[in-house]
Amino acid sequence: MKKIYTAAAQPANRTVTIADMRAAKGKQKLVQVTANTAEEASAVEEAGIDMMVCDAANAHIVRAANQTTFCTAAIKLTEHVTTDDIMREAYRVLHLGVDAIITARSFKTVETLAREDIPVMGHLGLVPRKSIWVGGLRAVGKTAEEADKLYRDFKSLENAGAFAVESEVIPGPVMAEIAPRTKLICVSLGSGSGGDVTFLFMNDLCGETKNPPRHARAFGNLGALHEALYQARVQALSDFRTAALGGEFPTPAETPGVDKEELQAFRNALGKH
Repeated sequence: MKKIYTAAAQPANRTVTIADMRAAKGKQKLVQVTANTAEEASAVEEAGIDMMVCDAANAHIVRAANQTTFCTAAIKLTEHVTTDDIMREAYRVLHLGVDAIITARSFKTVETLAREDIPVMGHLGLVPRKSIWVGGLRAVGKTAEEADKLYRDFKSLENAGAFAVESEVIPGPVMAEIAPRTKLICVSLGSGSGGDVTFLFMNDLCGETKNPPRHARAFGNLGALHEALYQARVQALSDFRTAALGGEFPTPAETPGVDKEELQAFRNALGKH
């Protein structure tokens, strides 16, 4: 655990720093997951996960619940349009104690943010929100030409000043060739074990997704637990309705009483109205 100051000048402890990630590159793997609720963020900390990613809108919830794990906030592509918008949102989440931001914006936008020493994680490979350009949801880098362009994009992102890149659905052997050739911390999501950080979404790894992507593995079965909880809730509601309509609820034991003399006095008072 390292002692740091946040962008808001608040003392804090962190699981890893960017310097730690760079020192570990090529030597030690790290792990990253998503977290968007207080419960998820707390579980991340207790499980000893190195890094977490949250939606910028949930940054205050996540950081309040987990004050030690390195946290990157995702700034949504369509909600913050201009460079000024993105800069303002970046500083907003940094003020909350977030450590970095992730954006799929242009290299120019990354450069603008990095110039202000804002830690930026880029997004290359399959960027789902830009999948219209590549023919849908598919692996990116399966041809020599596409892999070469991908490598050049990695280098451009590096030159723009990003410290890391979410590397999504890139063929494993291609990722293994690119990662050692860039200073970027390569966060592998569906791109094999050749990256520096292995990344999965919380709902996928916990077994909450009905149709998970090919690259995900469920390490739990929370989906079945959620379904069981839902059915238990429906049953409780149904039983309550039946008992209430059938006169079985509430019983005298569940209803406050009143002294007989006081009740009679009240009835006598009612008769005078």
